[in-house]
Amino acid sequence: MKVIAIIQARSSSTRLPGKVLMKIEDKTMLEHVCDRVLASTLVDEVLVATTMNRSDLPIVELCAKKGIRVYAGSENDVLDRFYQAAKIIKPDNILRITADCPIIDPTNIDKVIAEHLKSGADYTGNTVGKETYPDGQDAEIFTYEALKKSWKEAELASEREHVTQYIKKNDTVFNIVGVESELDLSDHRWTVDDAEDLEFIRAVNKELYSKDSLFSMQEVLDLLQNKPELLKINYHIERNLGLVKSLNEDEIIENTEE
Repeated sequence: MKVIAIIQARSSSTRLPGKVLMKIEDKTMLEHVCDRVLASTLVDEVLVATTMNRSDLPIVELCAKKGIRVYAGSENDVLDRFYQAAKIIKPDNILRITADCPIIDPTNIDKVIAEHLKSGADYTGNTVGKETYPDGQDAEIFTYEALKKSWKEAELASEREHVTQYIKKNDTVFNIVGVESELDLSDHRWTVDDAEDLEFIRAVNKELYSKDSLFSMQEVLDLLQNKPELLKINYHIERNLGLVKSLNEDEIIENTEE
């Protein structure tokens, strides 16, 4: 069963514009994410889904240089962007990764994919139900048919902006499986939403980054155990602020695409 990973990336981030192209050591954030997803043993292909905005042309150019397929679509209707990108390939399953998770562990990605393929679920993720992984280790996979159904039926702005929101809200319609960590690590923040997050990620990479290998989630945990002062950089920031903002500003949007 073919698994395609779609990494969503754009330059017009509200809190930290252009973050996906900012450098962490010798690579952009997007390159770090792509390399880590490509290291998954269960992903067949990686595609970057960006927007048609002129500001995102550097993302298209970067993907071209790396030989990664890229699709440019709607900026705000990310669900449509995913569906239109997936429709070109029609894979059995789509793995969703965001470009602001530059130290995501390929092992965690494979764990989610393996559980999904084993269970035959419509959706499997490590952010559904009880969140036990560090923020920034987010991986979720869903069937092409589940994506298509969501694209047809989702009406709220939050459901169009956050690709899997409609699926996770309708657990009586979709077969949903959650993947949890052995330890509750949900208090760790390894995603990049603002300048303090980027400072933290750069500090971690300064300690652990190597051109020849990818450091693991456990290596980051060990580093933070030895250097707890790094936690002071960004751990005061709340989790999922973007989703909360979307839910507070929700409105109905009609899907007119075919």
